[in-house]
Amino acid sequence: MSGAIKIAEAIVEPGQKRRLELPVARLPTQTMLSLPVTVVNGTHDGPRLWLSAAIHGDEVNGVEIIRQVLQQISPQRLSGVLIAVPIVNVFGFIEQSRYLPDRRDLNRSFPGSPRGSLASRLAHLFMAQVVKRCTHGIDLHTASHNRTNLPQIRANLLDPETERCARAFGAPLMVHATTRDGSLRQAATQQGIPILLYEGGEALRFDAEAIAVGVQGIGRVMQMLGMYQFPETPSAPPSLAVQKTQWVRSPRSGILHLEVTLGTLVYKKQVLGMVCDAFGDKNVKVSAPYNGIVIGHTQNPLVNQGDAILNLAALKPEQVSLWKQSL
Repeated sequence: MSGAIKIAEAIVEPGQKRRLELPVARLPTQTMLSLPVTVVNGTHDGPRLWLSAAIHGDEVNGVEIIRQVLQQISPQRLSGVLIAVPIVNVFGFIEQSRYLPDRRDLNRSFPGSPRGSLASRLAHLFMAQVVKRCTHGIDLHTASHNRTNLPQIRANLLDPETERCARAFGAPLMVHATTRDGSLRQAATQQGIPILLYEGGEALRFDAEAIAVGVQGIGRVMQMLGMYQFPETPSAPPSLAVQKTQWVRSPRSGILHLEVTLGTLVYKKQVLGMVCDAFGDKNVKVSAPYNGIVIGHTQNPLVNQGDAILNLAALKPEQVSLWKQSL
């Protein structure tokens, strides 16, 4: 039998599923905004996994992923604890904005401080009440404004437990990525907690494929950890591990016409698109710097010189055929 878990002043007993509201701060109108947390405490011992989304308030795919996962979980069949926080940046979510009201990026504010900025205080609350109570974590993201991403896991693939979770997730790609200063992933790693960052889709839009990959991936990780059995979750497809990604930048200002889409396999010097002027008088080709897979691109055809327009994951020669087989 698993034990009770305490978050803030609430105690969740084994076999219970509770929705909690952790006060964050008041709006200028004095309306209190709270961090919504759902705690599912299983009837058997096991890992403690957190799921988080909308650290950037305009990234809504993860909110739907967590909703669908929670609908499938019964405390009586769960081993361990699931802590779900579908909307971390409640301020940005309400404003449909990536940032907090002071334009700070919450994912550059961890581990936070109880006496710092609003972002710092929210980061501290999340670390103290959620992260430090868990053994594993999955943080859900999308591309930033006017960009879209292929479903992918970003993680420290040199850590055996993190790599095991990443393979179990079964996203098309696993990208080995170092942590950024102030990110949740860095703060969790410093606590010795394996964490996956899932990317898929675009801001302020539901992407059915990215949502399905996320729901199934979380299910597979929970099954691998021995937390839950999802009878309808398919086995993990092969997940390609890549070490290098690079943004291809616009060689000039103009109107972008991409000739590739997410997941496209491209070869070195292949034309990825054209940057044209409005009259069609001047056209400049954009070429691939190496063999790779398109894992993200801009959605806005209006580009300035130097703008990041397309993100490529580099492939080794033997990986090219593997990706061909998966298409």
